[in-house]
Amino acid sequence: MPKLTWQKSSYCAQGNSCVHVATDTAGTIQLTESSDPTRAILGATPRAFGALIHVLKETPHRG
Repeated sequence: MPKLTWQKSSYCAQGNSCVHVATDTAGTIQLTESSDPTRAILGATPRAFGALIHVLKETPHRG
């Protein structure tokens, strides 16, 4: 697997709980979370990632 160039979310909280996003050579969106000790990577199509972002932006946040 080629090395991915990760971008940190602009909504990253202070500390080590950040979502990172990269695109692989096939165009698949890759997501990981910096505080995950397993370094698990979730892959999504651009369409699915777009739908996720849409839902996150449109859903009221609790907190």
